[in-house]
Amino acid sequence: MNNKKINVLVDLVKVGLIIAITLSLVSIIILLTSKAPANAIYQFFIGPFTSLRRIGNIVEAATPLIFTGLAVTIIFRSGLFSLVSEGAFFIGITGSMIAAIVFSLPPGLHGIVAIAFGALFGAVAAAIPALLKLVWNVSELVTSIMLNYMLQFLAIYLVNYHFREKQSSSLASLLLKPEAKLPVILPGTRVHLGVLIALACCVLVWFMLFRLRFGFKLRVTGDNIGFARHSGINAAGVMAAAQIIAGLIAGMGGGIELLGMYTRFRWTSSPGYGWVGIVVALLARRNPLLIPLGACFIAYMNVGADIMSRSSDMSTEMVLIIQGVMLMLIAADALLDRWRQRMVVKAVTEEQA
Repeated sequence: MNNKKINVLVDLVKVGLIIAITLSLVSIIILLTSKAPANAIYQFFIGPFTSLRRIGNIVEAATPLIFTGLAVTIIFRSGLFSLVSEGAFFIGITGSMIAAIVFSLPPGLHGIVAIAFGALFGAVAAAIPALLKLVWNVSELVTSIMLNYMLQFLAIYLVNYHFREKQSSSLASLLLKPEAKLPVILPGTRVHLGVLIALACCVLVWFMLFRLRFGFKLRVTGDNIGFARHSGINAAGVMAAAQIIAGLIAGMGGGIELLGMYTRFRWTSSPGYGWVGIVVALLARRNPLLIPLGACFIAYMNVGADIMSRSSDMSTEMVLIIQGVMLMLIAADALLDRWRQRMVVKAVTEEQA
């Protein structure tokens, strides 16, 4: 067994172990805190699969996480630690909202234009920390965190003062034009065309990373920036381009979430999909083709927690605790490293023999 196969095997076992620990932790918390643990456990684990509508809820909840997970994957692959996907997703919602309200276009074309506006807004937002990093070497972590809040307040300002439904008692935009809405593809649910777009994006990002020259440069830069520079790669430019592409994908995801699931802009704060996208990307081991599985697992947990909170004495906040524990387990690079090392040594010994 070569090193590549060993790494794949260890990564798969590691992900499986993390999921098993997470689900075990859920069960332990329920047993310790619930007065009816059997019902709570049933509602959490089995409840999401008891009807087509609930299965659809998992897919619906996973769709925006696929886009933010892809955005984070691209950023992390480039060696950056930018959190701009959160703000890019939210400002992407705003861009698609503007296009869906202002323009009058035929069905189909209107949706494409609205999604393109969301992607453009997300790319422009991500370009800010990217250019600051490129020109003045400003920390992308600091600028992206600060920018997320600025974009959130900018989006709410635009809705509140320029696109608000004045007769509404709460913050809500004008109605989106029906021609801009994405069609439902699974009757009996709200699963929309955006799911297929998300899956297509996973394939395209994988192709970019592993089949295009730019993707090779991006991965080399992320693995060893010093080697990349000595090899003639413009590492700073690659990092900046990676952030912009990630912002484009996150912004597209925001637009698709709006056009597929809502008739108005109704957010008073950022939905947090960018932060959860970090968990999804790490759970998928930064592999674009595994992002949908990671997103569906997180969505399954969220849907299960929601059903459990409505059908038992447990609250949904428990899942936030579990996600934090999962993130720490995923980030533990030393997990199973001794097993990996023993397998590598054994493979080398057998090859020499």
